[in-house]
Amino acid sequence: MERDPLDTLPPAPPGEHDNTSIGSLLRQLTREVPELFTKELALAKAELQRSLTTLKAGTAAVAGGAMVLLAGLIILLMAAVYGLAYVVAPWLAALIVGAVTLVIGFMMLQAGKKQFDPSNLTPDRTLHALQQDKDALKRKVS
Repeated sequence: MERDPLDTLPPAPPGEHDNTSIGSLLRQLTREVPELFTKELALAKAELQRSLTTLKAGTAAVAGGAMVLLAGLIILLMAAVYGLAYVVAPWLAALIVGAVTLVIGFMMLQAGKKQFDPSNLTPDRTLHALQQDKDALKRKVS
C-alpha cells in the first residue's frame, strides 16, 4: 500500500481513521498547504532558472552564427571572389562564394534557433507536481 506524501501523521491502526475529526483535518490542511505552495514555488524557480540558462545559450549561439555570417559575407566573399575571378567571370565568382557563405550561416542560425523552442522553456516538473498536489488535495477533502 502506497503512503500519501502529503500525509504527515503517522499511520493510524485500522478502524481509527473514522475517529479523525474534520476540524483536525482542516487544521492539518491549513498547516500543510502553505508549505506545499512554498515548495512548488521553489521548484518553479529552479526550473525557470534552468530555462533561462538554455535561453542564454540559444541567444549566444544565434549571435555567434550572425557574427560568423557577417564575417563570411565581408571577408570570405572578397577573398574568394578575387581567387575565383581568375577561373570564372567575376560576377559568377561572387555569386558562388556568396551562396556558400549564406548556406553555412543559415545552418548556424537554425541550430541556435532550436534553443528557442517553447518546449525547452516549459517548467514540466512543476506543472506535473502541481497536478499531483491538486489530485492529492481532492482526495483528502473528499
